[in-house]
Amino acid sequence: MNATMNFQTAILTTQQMDEADRLAVAAGKSAISLMEEAGKAVARAIEQQWSKRSVIVLCGPGNNGGDGFVTARRLSEAGWPVQLALLGGQGAQDRLTGAARYHSTLWTKNIEPLTLNALEGAKLVVDALFGAGLSRPLEGIAKEILAVASHKHLPIVAIDVPSGLMGNTGEALGAVKAELTVTFFRKKPAHLLLPGRTLCGKIIVADIGIPSDVLENIAPTIFENDPNLWLSQLPQTYGNSNKYSRGHAFIYGGYPLTGAARLAAFAAARAGAGLTTVAVPLIAYPIYAAALTSIMVLPLSKPEDLEARLTDPRISALLIGPGAGINQETRAYVHSMLDTKRAVVLDADALTMFQNDPSSLTQAIKGPCVLTPHEGEFRRLFNDIHADDDKLTRTRLAATRSRAIIVLKGCDTVITSPNGQSVINSNAPPTLATAGAGDVLSGIIVGLLAQGMDPFLASLAGVWLHGAAATEFGPGLIADDLPNLLPKVLRHLYHSNNLNA
Repeated sequence: MNATMNFQTAILTTQQMDEADRLAVAAGKSAISLMEEAGKAVARAIEQQWSKRSVIVLCGPGNNGGDGFVTARRLSEAGWPVQLALLGGQGAQDRLTGAARYHSTLWTKNIEPLTLNALEGAKLVVDALFGAGLSRPLEGIAKEILAVASHKHLPIVAIDVPSGLMGNTGEALGAVKAELTVTFFRKKPAHLLLPGRTLCGKIIVADIGIPSDVLENIAPTIFENDPNLWLSQLPQTYGNSNKYSRGHAFIYGGYPLTGAARLAAFAAARAGAGLTTVAVPLIAYPIYAAALTSIMVLPLSKPEDLEARLTDPRISALLIGPGAGINQETRAYVHSMLDTKRAVVLDADALTMFQNDPSSLTQAIKGPCVLTPHEGEFRRLFNDIHADDDKLTRTRLAATRSRAIIVLKGCDTVITSPNGQSVINSNAPPTLATAGAGDVLSGIIVGLLAQGMDPFLASLAGVWLHGAAATEFGPGLIADDLPNLLPKVLRHLYHSNNLNA
């Protein structure tokens, strides 16, 4: 991935969004018109989702409050019964500045003080208190009124992000769940990172007239995972293809836990690797050989045999970790694989083996490498990275230190490259919280790497395909289902984009 990445899926920090506003104004847009478009978009979203009902718009002292004034006016003009409450009451209107001050003067109805009484009779609440502009915990009456509205099960519409949700991290400091969040131009990290994603409810990104070319100056480094980011590198087949030209994925399979490596091997094959080989201890050979037909199984009579197998120049990507075992052989095998300088995926036991000596792992990484930890494995391997830091910060520190791609798994998987580019995945359903799903993911990634895909893009594609396959299956998913769902997901991608399947 590079700086010319598709900006359509760019994610902006709160500071970058402020810069986008500034650049839009410098390009000839007025702050007043941008705020008008923002409030109009919120009103339109409300009208599309609900029938007319009593609305209370809760406004704060900044631009988020200004958006609220426009929303209130637009809904009122459309015939909705609207009340507006301002933090600080009528007197606070005089302290508003800029576009917010201007739009507050266009509201000709009563401005109530922000008290719990403002909720009386309301059937819908618009949270225009702070949005992403708040950098401290929500407190006082603002916190209290939203908590009461939530307790009363009143639907809440948040402008930008729910107040009390940190825009750059997704951390909730007093925020309550909104049913709908309307944001502008591009999403922020809080819309995708947990717990922010669940607190935002349905998210609408509205076009308010900010030119897309401002992103060239902003140069965002955070993106939402989408096929448009990696589709051009998705491996294709041609008439002269053979199994080796399609890549050879090599996986170490441990004992006695044999299922994990088998899942990974099936996933690598289904992801398109022309040949997938599992090397296993001799004692485990009958188990793997009986279960795998299209997968090659190589017995290792002694640990030294692995190095001999790795001399095969046709091996194009390697995976170790799923079911490998927490023992010194696994540690030695990791070093042997990394010494090849070929693309290597390290998962599960291959990561845990280095928890007491993480620097020896990072020093051993000599070529393309992808680490796929879940939160527990990440904390063990990078135990000096503060656990309270947000997911983007933690993966960036880990990627820089290890010089590897970090795939920090979860409902909000974050994929980060050593150059600081980060992608947040949002298509993973909760059904992926099942044993073995992570083994399938590492298998998909090594299968794509084996076919020559760039390591970062292969990680993005693997995570997205993993989520799409789970969504395709629906309830009742187990890890065994995932590899066989990949062909349908891939077929749709290839056919809808005129690629060679």
